[in-house]
Amino acid sequence: MSVQEVLPLGGLSSAQSGQFRADHLLVAEMVKPGSKVLDVGCGEGDLLQLLETRGIDGRGIELSREGVNRCVAKGLAVVQGDADTDLVNYPDDAFDYVILSQTLQATRQPRVVLENLLRIGRRAIVSFPNFGFWKMRLQLLVGGHMPRTENLPATWYDTANIHFCTIKDFVELCDEINVKMERSVALDLYGRPVPLNLPWWVWNMFGEQAVFLLSRGEGK
Repeated sequence: MSVQEVLPLGGLSSAQSGQFRADHLLVAEMVKPGSKVLDVGCGEGDLLQLLETRGIDGRGIELSREGVNRCVAKGLAVVQGDADTDLVNYPDDAFDYVILSQTLQATRQPRVVLENLLRIGRRAIVSFPNFGFWKMRLQLLVGGHMPRTENLPATWYDTANIHFCTIKDFVELCDEINVKMERSVALDLYGRPVPLNLPWWVWNMFGEQAVFLLSRGEGK
């Protein structure tokens, strides 16, 4: 695993990079310029717009019609689709990268979705909120209720998130389905990388979210 600072991307000033989320900047930095990318669950297209600044050919899938309409209004190539049911329609190796940003926990079959990402793309980039984050643990321990944070503000009965996981859970899933982790970064409450030289449990405790660059393991 490797951790690098989230720095302004080439072609973007510090002021411009400040308009984007820290995890989006990190994801964009992981993608080689000129690549063909599919962003699954692309929302309103913020990440696709950032990728465009790097000369990346980005396409998107979004479940909500409102999100699709806003993406199309921005001139982005986005179609309506469901990660759980529509990824099977894409051919093998159709993209250089397939991105699933803050969406894994909202899918019904996370394992199947992850396998499809790495079938469709030569590499996959996955980011998700870490349910092992210390604030989550504290709210469960002290408050005795399902946690809510700035990144996960919805109540338990009004959230699209149905499969929360910790960083440790995700790493174990990757091992189980023979997925290679090329890079992994845990971001703290302020969007800063958690240092690599700290013990592993620190990532799982103090990483509010994580970003993984993945590829197929041997024999795939």
